[in-house]
Amino acid sequence: MHITPHQHHSHHSWLGFEDRRRYKNPPRLLGDGLTRFMTASMATVQQLEPMRPPPRPQSINDNVLVKDIDMAMTTPPLPHGTTLCSSPQRGDTRTVVIIYGCGQEKIVSVFAEVLGAPSHLKKSFEDITPEDQDVVIGLSAESAKLGIAARDKRSIIAINAHCTSLGMPPDVYLSAQCDYEFLYTEEPFFRRDLARFVSHVLGQLSHHEALMAKPRTYFISTTFPDVHAALPNIDILTVGSDAVEIRVDLLQEPLPNGGHSTIPSLSYVGEQVMLLRQRTELPIIFTTRCTKENGRFPMENPDLYYQYLYRAIQWGVEYIDVELWLPEAIRRRLYEQRGNSRIMSAFHDFSGTFKWPSRRAEEVFLESRRYADIVKMIAIINDHNENFELEYFRSKIKAEYPDAPPLSAVNMGETGQFSRTLNKVFTPITHPLLPIIAAPGQMSAAEINQALASLGQLPKKNIYGIISPSIRSATPQATFYEKCFNELGLPHQFAVVERQAKGPGCIEAWCNQKGFGGAYLNPAVSFTSLVAHSTFFASLNNGTGPILSEAARLIGMVDTIVVRQNSTSHAASGPASMPSSPPRHQNGESFSGFNSTQLGLPPNTSLVFDNASWKGILSTLTRDFAPSAYFGCAAVVLASSADDAASALFALKALRVGKVYTIGFKTPPAFGKDLLIEPFTSLESIQKARTVSSNGADVGVGSGSPFLVVSALGSERSALVALLVRLFGSRGGTANSRKVFLDLADRSVTRKEDPRVAAEQSGFAAYGAADITAFTTVETLRLLVGQNVPYSFVRLASGRGLF
Repeated sequence: MHITPHQHHSHHSWLGFEDRRRYKNPPRLLGDGLTRFMTASMATVQQLEPMRPPPRPQSINDNVLVKDIDMAMTTPPLPHGTTLCSSPQRGDTRTVVIIYGCGQEKIVSVFAEVLGAPSHLKKSFEDITPEDQDVVIGLSAESAKLGIAARDKRSIIAINAHCTSLGMPPDVYLSAQCDYEFLYTEEPFFRRDLARFVSHVLGQLSHHEALMAKPRTYFISTTFPDVHAALPNIDILTVGSDAVEIRVDLLQEPLPNGGHSTIPSLSYVGEQVMLLRQRTELPIIFTTRCTKENGRFPMENPDLYYQYLYRAIQWGVEYIDVELWLPEAIRRRLYEQRGNSRIMSAFHDFSGTFKWPSRRAEEVFLESRRYADIVKMIAIINDHNENFELEYFRSKIKAEYPDAPPLSAVNMGETGQFSRTLNKVFTPITHPLLPIIAAPGQMSAAEINQALASLGQLPKKNIYGIISPSIRSATPQATFYEKCFNELGLPHQFAVVERQAKGPGCIEAWCNQKGFGGAYLNPAVSFTSLVAHSTFFASLNNGTGPILSEAARLIGMVDTIVVRQNSTSHAASGPASMPSSPPRHQNGESFSGFNSTQLGLPPNTSLVFDNASWKGILSTLTRDFAPSAYFGCAAVVLASSADDAASALFALKALRVGKVYTIGFKTPPAFGKDLLIEPFTSLESIQKARTVSSNGADVGVGSGSPFLVVSALGSERSALVALLVRLFGSRGGTANSRKVFLDLADRSVTRKEDPRVAAEQSGFAAYGAADITAFTTVETLRLLVGQNVPYSFVRLASGRGLF
């Protein structure tokens, strides 16, 4: 899809983006009725007196506070490549053509809505013109067959959307000719599966770079003969995993005679991939392990591997395992055709004679890297010292080939388990709930962490939830974090502590400890306040203050404090950890509450101030919509202060919205560089927002121009929020034709009127604080302990009541 980037001077949006979101039955609020409605709205809006923007965060220079100096010059930035979030991209700009089956025309409009584009049904590829570049085109399967081979692949990307209820396999010819293939079920229909698929294949979202920047990554090898068996426990199975591997060679497709096929058919494998992707947000690794390398896939026909592996690329699988023994022509072709998938070159040696210091090992690596995004080398060993030989090989490769793909290398068997604790890139792990292990010596994430702890590479640390006295959910949060630590086998202790109500100065008492391993702050605290009230924070990094992430720098609010070792190599488990936890303290006791031997951060240790909330907002917004749905659109943000709105504004900046209307606060100047912002100041400004798109085009009364409404107002303002979503909404909106409403407010407080109900009645897809909090918790855990806990597990383990 072609997306015109937002330009401040020309005020362009994405080619009439708002006009595409007209609804057939707009609210009929005309004449005096409309005037009364909007006058009431404006009267309530004016009650929200905009607060003065917070002062620019201060910095420390020779222990003297220096105000209004560019933070980029006074505070250390987060090192490049350490972000755990992948920014949305424009991606593929070709015209998207959806090929649909009999009676499945509606899937075209769903694709269009997810992408934020209009849709048209056409009769043939020949009918597609350059003017259709920003339109999702639908072609029936029968008509598509006639011209699909001759289509202009430079300007058209063809996706075969096949509903499995129509029968499997899909049309073989269309499957082979299309660029991608989306398999889906009609009942139930998983919209987030479609959003994930299309965001990936069009290159709008990619998690690979973020995963490779993590200190450690793991993937779980599912070994079930049928994915259905894994689904009930998939939330628990994937705790600690950054990806999930589907072992195609271990799948057992049932036959009518009661037996199983030697090789599962592409039809069966496609459904298995579909089922797995519907139930996990983790990237999938597609593996056809051969018989020689401890698998079951026959080796007689290498072309068969190409058929399965290329089809996995077409299905939008994120990682494709390509074995090194395959002919170079096949490996090269897969690499060239991989699109936005990543190739994992795989080499396994079960002979017991493979030696890491040999020239042979280096040759394997050099051949592997030619057509790979990740190089995986695994061997079975006979002596424990060979683990150290592997580490020498790993360091040698990193030093001599710094630009090579990341290396994932482990030794198999019990003797080689030590190497699994040292490997940092996609270490294969197992789980007690799996029927068999995928390879000899595999360990679970908990077992690896326990081994690291016993080796002194994962020291016990104290991690805190630092809350204000008004927060009511402290005890459930403590229980949840303990569940996560137990499931991951981490030695850390977690405690909830209350800071003083009058200020954040006491926070340094919890951070200035030898055993401090990080903390989350709820609610978030401004960077300025943290530094201004703490000589400890101000003195960090030789007086320049703590390290700031880009998000914390621009948002100005800190909700996560991460401990980082200043050595050249990462700690064994990533972001730090620490000694035993003090009992829960109320109201932020002073330093005298700690033993003097506990005080003081260890040498070569830095604190990173970060903000995870914006990522929770971004993940929520892109769960059911591709990023392009927001590119160039108009948004409304309601908040009583700039601090409350800042995280949402940062997420909107990442999504490249075209224009932001604000209510109730003054926008911090830092956001003016990247966002076109206009405050609502009068009745006329609200009317203009309803009738004029972000590029200035008149879209008509009642169309409700803003696509996204974000509210950070508390429960006492719920009536106002409900009023505004009705004003900007559309009656009669269908489930597949919606705007987006995001409610950041605390749902633990009972409201007279629930704005989300009003939003859904007005044609919005509504998301609440529960979704945002869960996604934020995922990001917070990644930052604090360097390991992944899936969103689904967060919702499950928290009992769904907390989040």
